[in-house]
Amino acid sequence: MPAKKYITWAAMAFVAFYVITQPDGAAQSVENAATGISSAADSLATFVNSLA
Repeated sequence: MPAKKYITWAAMAFVAFYVITQPDGAAQSVENAATGISSAADSLATFVNSLA
């Protein structure tokens, strides 16, 4: 269990470092992730609607 805690803390530290040193890149990454999630949701909605 301690390894999971250390990995979580390391990941959080990396994200914080990335946001502090590259805020534009971090914002672009979040925007890309949100766009991907939105696209997946739209595709799922289209699939479910075509079942009816």
